[in-house]
Amino acid sequence: MAERSTPSGAPWRNFYGRFKGKHLRPSQEAYLEEDLAQYSPGPVGWEENPERTPLDLVACFGERDIWLEVGFGGGEHMLHQAQANPQIGLIGCEPYINGVAMLLGKIRKSGCENIAIYPGDVRNMFDVLPEASIARAFLLYPDPWPKKRHHRRRFVTAEHLAPLARVLQRGAIFRVATDIPDYVRQTLEAVPRHGFEWLCEGPADWRTPWPDWTSTRYEQKALREGRVPHYLTFRRL
Repeated sequence: MAERSTPSGAPWRNFYGRFKGKHLRPSQEAYLEEDLAQYSPGPVGWEENPERTPLDLVACFGERDIWLEVGFGGGEHMLHQAQANPQIGLIGCEPYINGVAMLLGKIRKSGCENIAIYPGDVRNMFDVLPEASIARAFLLYPDPWPKKRHHRRRFVTAEHLAPLARVLQRGAIFRVATDIPDYVRQTLEAVPRHGFEWLCEGPADWRTPWPDWTSTRYEQKALREGRVPHYLTFRRL
């Protein structure tokens, strides 16, 4: 069966999350209108490229290690890592436009220059990232899809993990943070099947935040509601 595609020729994919929430403030509308284009990881129209031509990451960042954050939410962690590691380039994918606007506001205030933003589904980014081009990846408090019949929508499934493994370098670190016990279970079952090893010698390795961690608004909500964060670290084999 032929693969379904959009009118541009890009692959068609179902998406189950939110693209937009409450009305954006005028300042956020301005960030999107004035700033977003300059943070694109590729030339105009790259995400609708039916040939799926690999992105030129050197043109975007120069000769740097590239990190990837999947679903950066409001951008707190992404901006923190970019500022703490000016020697790297950091790509963030987030389809929720309110979160994109929040990050753009933070970038404008900080002047951070080593960030690229894709306001869409990370699967489109996987299509065009060169093989073994990413040195580190983050999946922080992803949508839990708690109902069992929706577990196939979670990120930690073959549809996402196989292309993630393809774009990660050998030895690259993949961090997952979640406050949902069943998401921990599925992560520990699924991620090692795709060429990763869990770096854990004892409970402190998943109970203790990473040394360079900064708490996000999603984590703060989980703590207020009595849920326990888990910090899982994997290495690409």
